[in-house]
Amino acid sequence: MKIAVLYDESSQTESVCQVLTSAGHLCHAYQSSEEMLRQLHREGCDMLILAWLEPDFSGIEVLRWVRDKFPRIFPVLFIASRASEDGVVAALAAGADDCMIKPIRHGELIARAQALLRRAYPIQDSSHKLVFGDYLFETRAGRLILAGKLIEITQKEFELALLFFRNLDHALSRTYILEAVWSRNIAIPSRTIDTHVSRLRTKLQLRPESDYRLVPVHSYGYRLEKMNPDNK
Repeated sequence: MKIAVLYDESSQTESVCQVLTSAGHLCHAYQSSEEMLRQLHREGCDMLILAWLEPDFSGIEVLRWVRDKFPRIFPVLFIASRASEDGVVAALAAGADDCMIKPIRHGELIARAQALLRRAYPIQDSSHKLVFGDYLFETRAGRLILAGKLIEITQKEFELALLFFRNLDHALSRTYILEAVWSRNIAIPSRTIDTHVSRLRTKLQLRPESDYRLVPVHSYGYRLEKMNPDNK
């Protein structure tokens, strides 16, 4: 999962990201809320960890923006100082899903983050199935079924398709796609993403006449869009 971190103590940001990375997540740290909001608006992420103090926006303002722009299931973990009981109450009222009190304990951070992610992106049954309209992802088996028909798909195509569906209507940069599906440390041909996207578009029928379409975002990456019936 991709986690954005906006922390008011720069000396602690690296430590927080190291802890989250060790648990298998992609962690992106931001120096200011303006920078983070611009990036989230363009690309999105799976979860936000937010501290209270910021020079440009308060944590509450960021929370309100997130709740206005992102689906309600989008999880936000709020970090407050020990003395800031009012801040915790205000954060929960503004839409935070959970709060932690400084100093941050690494084990607790991982546990709370994992709990929020499980709640927001649940595995729907014991066989590890995720459903998006007519698309059924069997995550344990790595199988994709469309309208009851098994789709012949490679493991990387499966991972890429699931990445797009989990970030529906959010543009994903080529860099993020490479990090999420391929290791950033592995050199791959520049056309690899484009080739996989083209295959997905055909195999999964991700075209305007369908319920979903997979479109390029100029000089940036790709976005999977759910079609409005009036726009077909």
